[in-house]
Amino acid sequence: MTRFESAKQIYQSFGIDVDKAMAAASAMPISIHCWQGDDVVGFDNPQGGAGNGIQTTGSYPGRARDFEELKQDFLKACSCIPGRKRINIHACYAVFTDGWADRDKLEYRHFAPWVDFAKAHGFGIDFNPTVFSHPMIKDGLSLSSPHENVRSFWVEHCIRCREIAQKIGEALDDTALCNIWIPDGYKDIPSDRLTPRLRLKESLDRILEKPLPNVIDSVESKVFAVGVESYTVGSSEFYLNYAASRKGVYPLLDNGHYHPTEVVSDKIAAMLPFFDKVPLHVTRGVRWDSDHVVIFEDELREIMKEVVRNDAMEKVLIGLDFFDASIDRVAAWVIGARNARKALLWALLQPDLKKEQDEGDFTRRLAMMEDAKTLPFGDIWAEFCKCHAVPEDGAWYDEILEYEKTVLEARI
Repeated sequence: MTRFESAKQIYQSFGIDVDKAMAAASAMPISIHCWQGDDVVGFDNPQGGAGNGIQTTGSYPGRARDFEELKQDFLKACSCIPGRKRINIHACYAVFTDGWADRDKLEYRHFAPWVDFAKAHGFGIDFNPTVFSHPMIKDGLSLSSPHENVRSFWVEHCIRCREIAQKIGEALDDTALCNIWIPDGYKDIPSDRLTPRLRLKESLDRILEKPLPNVIDSVESKVFAVGVESYTVGSSEFYLNYAASRKGVYPLLDNGHYHPTEVVSDKIAAMLPFFDKVPLHVTRGVRWDSDHVVIFEDELREIMKEVVRNDAMEKVLIGLDFFDASIDRVAAWVIGARNARKALLWALLQPDLKKEQDEGDFTRRLAMMEDAKTLPFGDIWAEFCKCHAVPEDGAWYDEILEYEKTVLEARI
């Protein structure tokens, strides 16, 4: 008997169908962010780098410098990541083959190469307006700016991004999540908290006026961003109320965008009674929204348990969002994405204890939760990786190290 077969029997004694769990974990798409590969630099301003609320730290060699290198690195990472994948791209990753265009002039043709790439490898695509790292962020503001020309620039950019997402969805016979995040806020105490939010509300209404059937629209809140520590226009309360009052708009939950004592795992079940979709950005904040590489920690597992235990795998849209330039960027992709998939499979292999809770049998509920912690999950995960023809834990790193030596170091 193999270790997998033995582990499978142990799980069966807990009433858990391992084969069913593995199939469900394989089928759930995870949207992997392209911006880990180049430190959120993009292609429209390669000398400028990230800014206006986005900060990447570190200078590890081998950053992808163009579309071809980013694709190459992404595919290498995917060769070590099991399960269905989507690729999440920002508008700043437009591919310019016939001349540069500013963000308010972007068109679908600037992203057609991404669609070709996705088709060739079976990826879905999600899309984001890039409302940062640009000179039209004035005094830290974009869609909430008091200057009409600034607001109009970013409104036009976001409208075009939704239209691009629509055409991406049409080309892939799919839907594309189009997520709006802005860095707007103030470093010090504001004298007017309301008016910027009224301007943001009006800007969003202009952007989202036209329904697009292949687009899932979401708005992403944040506690604060770099340089705007005292006031964020797009707060959780603002976006939650905006989404709840607008048909077809969803609040995206990023587990780095709340107070450290808040947890997204608790928020998922609070959203599900009111929204038929709950988009997620899975990251790891260390003291603040620092976007560290996702690890196999308690909150990640609890997030995935909420997705599973609430039968929400068809409703929750899982995307990743982290960027670390202090370590090998391809390895960062692999570590984070493998851990997200690993946590999903782990959650699918937990006992169903809703009956115990409803019957008030809290003793058995606690006992079973604790006993499940030492189930032989590692043997199931190893078989899962084997079924997807990707390296097991302990084996993938050598492949990435060889890639670093033969490919990434040549870019120095």
